[in-house]
Amino acid sequence: MLAGRWRARAASLVTDGQPPLATSPNEQADRHHSPARAPVSVLVLRGQVSISGGLDAGLRRLGVRRLLLAIHDPSFPCDPDEDIGRGSPATRAASRLFTYARSLGFTGIQLGPQGQTSRDNPSPYDGTIFARHVGNISLATLRDDGLAGESELETALLREPGGPAQHRHAHDAMHELLRVAHRSLDRWPAVRARLAAFRAANQHWIDRDGLYEALSESHQGAGYLDWPAPERELWTTGTASEQHALVAAHAEAIERFALGQLLVHEAHRRIRSDLERIGLSLYGDLQVGTSDRDAWAYASVFLPGYRMGAPPSRTNPDGQPWGYPVLDPDQLDGRAGALVVARADKAFAEYDSLRIDHPHGLICPWVYQADTADHARAVRDGARLFESPDLPDHPALARFAIARAAQLDRTKARYADAWVRELEPEQIDRYAIVFETLVASARRHGRSSDDLSCEVLSTMPRPLAEVLLRYGLGRWRITQKANLADPLDVYRTENVATRDWVMLGNHDTAPIFALMRSWTPAHRDSWARHLSARLHLTQPERLDQPGFLATCMLAELFVSRAENVQIFFADLFGYEDRFNLPGKVDAANWTLRLPSDFEALHQRRLAHGAALDLPFAVELALAAQEHGAERR
Repeated sequence: MLAGRWRARAASLVTDGQPPLATSPNEQADRHHSPARAPVSVLVLRGQVSISGGLDAGLRRLGVRRLLLAIHDPSFPCDPDEDIGRGSPATRAASRLFTYARSLGFTGIQLGPQGQTSRDNPSPYDGTIFARHVGNISLATLRDDGLAGESELETALLREPGGPAQHRHAHDAMHELLRVAHRSLDRWPAVRARLAAFRAANQHWIDRDGLYEALSESHQGAGYLDWPAPERELWTTGTASEQHALVAAHAEAIERFALGQLLVHEAHRRIRSDLERIGLSLYGDLQVGTSDRDAWAYASVFLPGYRMGAPPSRTNPDGQPWGYPVLDPDQLDGRAGALVVARADKAFAEYDSLRIDHPHGLICPWVYQADTADHARAVRDGARLFESPDLPDHPALARFAIARAAQLDRTKARYADAWVRELEPEQIDRYAIVFETLVASARRHGRSSDDLSCEVLSTMPRPLAEVLLRYGLGRWRITQKANLADPLDVYRTENVATRDWVMLGNHDTAPIFALMRSWTPAHRDSWARHLSARLHLTQPERLDQPGFLATCMLAELFVSRAENVQIFFADLFGYEDRFNLPGKVDAANWTLRLPSDFEALHQRRLAHGAALDLPFAVELALAAQEHGAERR
């Protein structure tokens, strides 16, 4: 029977129920002894604990159904002969990472959005909704299909592989390889046949996306707002003949684009097959944002005059003017709704389940006026699209109101969670229209709605809470943000529900080891007292050690009621560099990635108490469970 108690010296087994002699801080568990249970055999190899009975069994005993490793495409490792400047889940090194993750007990991989980004804006949350990022094409595929020679492949590689992602180099290198591949296409009839079938199956988005790429290239990479009016407004005021004429004029560029999409979609299918073989599920990321490409291609389904952003909140008092277009509510039963259905169906055909980015945007979006030079002020003075029946500064929103004026609490700020005091079932039906589309798509593809991961952070307005409750879905709890002075704080694990998702941090937060370094002694002491009580630690003085403290914070996730746990790769591997600083344009954003020798890196950092020790966290959680910590 798996039960957590002790850790042994390196390469030694504990089988007699006696605790080992003191070892280094990262090689010694907090000692617990319960004569009512048989002892557990524990083996430490290179700082990595192996528990007899398996980590899977330990996680099951703790009630953890899903344990996801979160990592975005650019952060994947790649060997020197496949490094074009960014990571990819299609590399050999990525395959090793998947196997390593499974050995640590992970049940799935949480990716970021995988849409195509522009050369100068690598944010995956500004990527395309249908087209996949061609940076995920495997170089081995280009070689094996005969689409690129060794000299072209060699030219694409970084001269000094490794280090932070170099998005522009990767963008230019892959697009040049696709030009080479397209020129050789006639020599490979089998590839051309696959391409024809792929285009026929995806015609509804291939031509529009490919035409955008051709037009942007002809305008030196400019976004559509800087194009001449006939091209800029092609899908709103342009005639069908004008649209067909432009597609025909750029047929070669569109075919080249389609070839890249064929290859990256085939790579994705291979990745998913490999993950299924080793027992890992694959979660996609349905971002709330809309790329410049999609804003142009589907301009007719968006609401004029308004943009979507993030309202002021506890973690971001100024809000964020994202600039994303907003679906026109009048078209949700028409073209806008059809776009949502097409996007959802493609996503559920390609992933086992999805992370829903900022579900507020699907249910109760915060919008602001687009025709202003001061977007920062505009977003602070914005309003919620469906609960603004009589705001004097947003009279245009009154016709979309679902919440009635009498249901609003005017003593609260209009962005506050309690701005809407109550709702009737029929109103919740209306709020849920777009979200129901996602759930219905999930069910059509044989998925369960409780697989959906909804990124609800510090704010959860009543309409959002009511819709999630209807579908039995939880929220995110990022515990590094917990206010330990407030027993009711939403980020405390004591307040977690079974259906929630818990994590130390995500792609927008500081890695846990960097965060701990920034803490004051008083704040660290608060966490030490909190964890000592939650985990029933008998050696709380060890919480002065960063590795032990961080691993205890992870163990706290396992003793919470939540069935869903996620670990961001930067936390697992002990990085202190941020992956993304939200709300800021920073050249370092989206560039952090694992080296090809990530396993050795993790072992070195574990040995120095500078990385998360997942098996040890399971040990601590099981020990706490034995000593009375309940999943309440």
